Amino acid sequence: MTGSEVSPSFRLVYVPGVMPGKWVRIWNERLPDVPLTLTQVSAGAAQGLLLAGDADAGLVRLPVDRTVLSAIPLYTEQTVVVVPKDHLVTAADAVSPEDLADEVVLHPLDDVLDWESPPGRPALERPATTADAIELVAAGIGVLVVPLSLARLHHRKDLTHRPLEPAPGSAVALAWPEAATTDLVEDFIGIVRGRTVNSSRGRRPEQAAQKPAAQKPRRPAAGRQQSGGTAAQGRRGAGGGAAKNPRRGRPRRGR
Repeated sequence: MTGSEVSPSFRLVYVPGVMPGKWVRIWNERLPDVPLTLTQVSAGAAQGLLLAGDADAGLVRLPVDRTVLSAIPLYTEQTVVVVPKDHLVTAADAVSPEDLADEVVLHPLDDVLDWESPPGRPALERPATTADAIELVAAGIGVLVVPLSLARLHHRKDLTHRPLEPAPGSAVALAWPEAATTDLVEDFIGIVRGRTVNSSRGRRPEQAAQKPAAQKPRRPAAGRQQSGGTAAQGRRGAGGGAAKNPRRGRPRRGR
C-alpha cells in the first residue's frame, strides 16, 4: 500500500439501549482486514451524523427521514414504566395508562416514544435526559415511561419496571445515506439480516464463491448399454436388428 492509499474502515454509530455486539463480532470474523469503528450517540444526533458523512451506517430509532436515508426496521421494543421498588403498581404484572392517571410522568427532552399525549400528570419541568429522569424517579418525584432497553441500561437496585399496555413502541432500524450504499454497507446489511458467509449477498462481491464449471456428460463406452435403454434394445446388434438366438439352427439329437 502506498502512502496515498487509505486502509478501508467501517464507521457505525448506535443509539443508547441498542446492543450491536453480536453483529460487530461477526464483522470481525468475516472481515478482519476492515476495522469497524463503533460510536454511541444520542438518538437525536444519529441522523445528522449519517447525513454529514461522519458515519457509514447507524443503528437508530425510527422515524428517520426516508427521503435521504435508507432504513431496514429490525425490531420494536416493549414499553415499560420505571418506578421505585415499593411503588403500588409493582403489585401488578402489567400497567395501563389509566393506572398512571394520578402519577407525575416524567417526559425527558430526549424521549424516543412518539406520544400523542403522554399518560399521567406532567412535571413542572422536563428533564434534559433519560438519565436525569431516572434520578428523579429514584428521588420519588415521578415515574418514567421508556423502551425496555433504556430501563435496563439505567438499571438501579432501588428501581424496577413493569410493562405498559397499550403504549407506543420504539422501533430500531439499520439506516444509512441512500446515496452512499457502499460494498461495506451491503456487508453489514447481510450480517444484520443473518445471511451466512456462503450467501453471495452476505459478502463483498470479490469474496463471492465462484460457481463450479458444469461437467460434460460422459460418452458411453463401446458395447455398453446406455442408461434408460430397454432390455430389448440391449439385445439388439449393432445394425439395429434383433440378436440371433445361439440355440437356433442346431440339429436335434435322434431319439
